[in-house]
Amino acid sequence: MSRTAFDPAFDDLPQVLPIFPLGGVLLLPGGRLPLNIFEPRYLAMFDDAMASNRLIGMVQPVEDGSDGDVPKVYETGCAGRITSFNETDDGRYLVTLSGLIRFDVVRELPSDSYRRVEPGFARFRDDMDEDTAAIDRERLVKVLGAYFEANAIEGDWEAIEETGDERLVTSLAMICPLGAPEKQALLEAMSLTERAETLTAIMEMATHSGDGESEAKPH
Repeated sequence: MSRTAFDPAFDDLPQVLPIFPLGGVLLLPGGRLPLNIFEPRYLAMFDDAMASNRLIGMVQPVEDGSDGDVPKVYETGCAGRITSFNETDDGRYLVTLSGLIRFDVVRELPSDSYRRVEPGFARFRDDMDEDTAAIDRERLVKVLGAYFEANAIEGDWEAIEETGDERLVTSLAMICPLGAPEKQALLEAMSLTERAETLTAIMEMATHSGDGESEAKPH
């Protein structure tokens, strides 16, 4: 992924990270995720992030998983930096997170408001470098056409053709209407090649089954 002058160095990553559990929503390193924030606890979370390092951890709740009143979340998420921030007249925040690096949840910390974790970044240090590994682009694009047709999605094929491999795979993984387990499998793929292969296989299965829908709800 491409870095900017505002991104922290690996050694400057935080030891405590607020998390935003959002089902069926995927943030990947190098991706950009728009969010509409309106719940008071998450407004407070973004206030605090804006006053510090601007980093938020995106995680998915585990389907049908809970720990008392607190939904259980997957053990791997992605930290994003707030790169766009706007207030609305009706008390919402419209923000964009730019994916920086994935993390493992080492442990969740006590909190009386929004959730916070101790993140482990070491396994994903390479996320902060551009991945130039080869992918089977021809197969991916062919399957993508069938997937778009099956899900009544109109693709901008000129833009797809002009998009580089890493950005193409990242964008497709984030925007395709897949279920939480599929999104998580894409998140946890360790390399661009593995992610492209996983995405291709998921779209092939979804096309054959006709099941490509998911819902994204905050928890």
